[in-house]
Amino acid sequence: MRRHTTSTEPPEEAAPLSTAPVPEPTTDPKSIRPKMARTRVDPASPIEDAEFTTGHARHLLWRAGFGGTPEQIQTLAAWGAAKSVDYLLDVDAVPFEGVSTDLFKNDIMRPPTAEERLAQRNAARAQDEESLARYRVMRQQAERSDRLQIREVQEWWLARMIQTPRPLEEKMALFWHGHFATSYRTIENSYHMFRQNQLFRANALGNYGKMLYEIIRDPAMLAYLDNNDSRKGKPNENLARELMELFSLGVGNYTENDIKEGARALTGYTFYDDQFVFRREDHDSGRKNILGRSGTLDGDGFVTAILEKRATSKFMAKKLYRYLVADLPDRDKDMDAETREFVDDIATLLISKRYELKPSLRRIFLSRRFYADSVMGQQIKSPVQLVVGAVRSLRTPVRDLGTLLDAADLMGQSILFPPSVKGWDGGRTWINTSTLFVRQNVLTYLLTGRKPQGRDAGAAIERYNPSVLVTELAEREPGVRTDTDALLRALARFVVGRDSDSLLNPIRAYVAGATSDGASPTDPRILTGVLLLLTASPEYQLN
Repeated sequence: MRRHTTSTEPPEEAAPLSTAPVPEPTTDPKSIRPKMARTRVDPASPIEDAEFTTGHARHLLWRAGFGGTPEQIQTLAAWGAAKSVDYLLDVDAVPFEGVSTDLFKNDIMRPPTAEERLAQRNAARAQDEESLARYRVMRQQAERSDRLQIREVQEWWLARMIQTPRPLEEKMALFWHGHFATSYRTIENSYHMFRQNQLFRANALGNYGKMLYEIIRDPAMLAYLDNNDSRKGKPNENLARELMELFSLGVGNYTENDIKEGARALTGYTFYDDQFVFRREDHDSGRKNILGRSGTLDGDGFVTAILEKRATSKFMAKKLYRYLVADLPDRDKDMDAETREFVDDIATLLISKRYELKPSLRRIFLSRRFYADSVMGQQIKSPVQLVVGAVRSLRTPVRDLGTLLDAADLMGQSILFPPSVKGWDGGRTWINTSTLFVRQNVLTYLLTGRKPQGRDAGAAIERYNPSVLVTELAEREPGVRTDTDALLRALARFVVGRDSDSLLNPIRAYVAGATSDGASPTDPRILTGVLLLLTASPEYQLN
């Protein structure tokens, strides 16, 4: 499962890169225009099909997935906004193989049988060190096998993100993984992580409320937040606290007493092997008061009390906005009026639709706010978005899934290993001097097969051919085949979403040098060099 291949045909090597200095950007003319009175536009009002450009289609494919090829961008632009968004949302209408439950072994970390437990107890009583040592070795071998399997699960999910014809499904599965963050490092059960990943995918565009009811029964989450040992008289507060603080309400919208009462409601919620178990004898069936709701509440009653709160819909509206649209200030009072209005609109829609996600996602993806200049090209790509998006949009070979996972880890995002229960901070935390170096190296690896230490062994076989991008761009702009500047501008708009002279001037210098011997600018080696320069730019780190 290590190597994932694609069929491509191109150059031996990229032509050498130009060392021409990058010129200083000129003053943006917009900054010196006199301010004029604006007619207020409802940020949630939908963009009209007549206004929907290829730039908008590109933006939609990146935010509602992992980017798109020139052909895909042009298809969506021709469809218009409404048809494009509906197509992306209607994942069930797009054929794709389901996820088999027996894809990975479920018995590596199985609990011991009754006979095995009895034999171990007898060995301990008899101080049979040889037998006890044998049991320890068996356990260590199982742990090693499970660590190998979690790597296979990671590679499987990365490959699925790359291959899927339903990109929004995987993009939202990634969202839920960061929202209900659970790490293999703590639970050490690869099959439970795989099952949780299936839960996120099954509910990716479904109902948030249903997800909450299911997450309090998920073995990976129960183990991660220690609820499997929570019982009457000794409730563990971890799951109750994070259920409200990080998964639904947010800080300030519950009390310490709500946590204590919620923990009582969740007593007896545990699992055996791979299945949820409700141990009635361990459950506190006494009367509770949680978030103003009273009664002999259990876990479901606790979740119901959470979903009844307006603060929950507001919290989730902000999470979706941050993930799909733009960053937000920590405090509501620091939001500008239009952003506050837009977030409130999504929150109202969430609760009025009983937490069905598709209506809110549709409102976001069709809104004028989503396509505003202050939003497009302003979100820093996560490491997974960078890697998966490069393969999907540029049509590079995948080369080696393990290498791509290692690169994502070095850039700060190891899937199935979030750093804490609050997931990844994202945004500006993705970028520093170390991660920028890795970001450039992983794009070089995908485009050429070159690594910082040597060259990928399969690079000579899996050569990258960027000519297909030119063919697809020429479908809409025939001039790219004969006009070098038109070609460079079209590539820049496709790769980074803009074609400013400050971005293009060093690339023009490179192409001028590379074609001085009469070579064509559409030579695959020269095109690869152009893509290396574009993907190394600061603009490429954004979508």
